[in-house]
Amino acid sequence: MDEIDKTNAQWQEQLTPEQFRVCRECGTEPAFSGEYYDCHEPGIYRCICCGNALFDADSKYDSGSGWPSFVQPVKAENIELSDDDSHGMARVEVSCERCGAHLGHVFPDGPQPTGLRYCINSTSLALDRS
Repeated sequence: MDEIDKTNAQWQEQLTPEQFRVCRECGTEPAFSGEYYDCHEPGIYRCICCGNALFDADSKYDSGSGWPSFVQPVKAENIELSDDDSHGMARVEVSCERCGAHLGHVFPDGPQPTGLRYCINSTSLALDRS
């Protein structure tokens, strides 16, 4: 899959101000406020910026955190993980491999089989129900 490289101005034309803040400026939506945190519909969650397939609804679970949570991505190569020590915390950031959009963070406190909790902002996702 080809990487997407756009300027901030191009992203601002494509995204809403909230999508730009979360995806391009590493923001976070308030807990329990996102469109998908309590969504139980089948489908594939795609990157709002580039359409990359990120998470299958079958891997989604209610973590109680207030954000959509998944046990694994559709394909490991569709996401990028990097250390994030912002805000005085040691976390692992999850980004879209294709366009670099900030998606959220992954934590080692999820259910089996992976033991991981991919805690993702609804704002960074689009549910493909087809």
